[in-house]
Amino acid sequence: QVQLVESGGGLVQPGGSLRLSCATSGIIFRFYTMGWYRRAPGKQRELVARITSGRSANYTDSVKGRFTISRDNAKNTVYLQMSSLKPEDTAVHYCNAVADIIGIINDYWGQGTQVTVSS
Repeated sequence: QVQLVESGGGLVQPGGSLRLSCATSGIIFRFYTMGWYRRAPGKQRELVARITSGRSANYTDSVKGRFTISRDNAKNTVYLQMSSLKPEDTAVHYCNAVADIIGIINDYWGQGTQVTVSS
């Protein structure tokens, strides 16, 4: 059974920091591109950051220079270090794992963790 379990969300003041974690099980983690997505109230889900199996990372423009995605293949875990948080970062953040395994797209999601940036 595949599981992606996010943790680390919470309430933080503007300018603060949080580190999200996504622990996975049931997949061969090192094969997967891992991503963090978010959905703010009234908005569509958007990609925040993604890291490939080769550790190539990309970010949406609004978080560049503030967020860092990383992965620990030994722990089957992906992280999102968020700094200089802004109220507009408030959203449910979701972990995603995707891989093309012998021509079949495997795509899994976590349940989400709430990040609220407010004074």
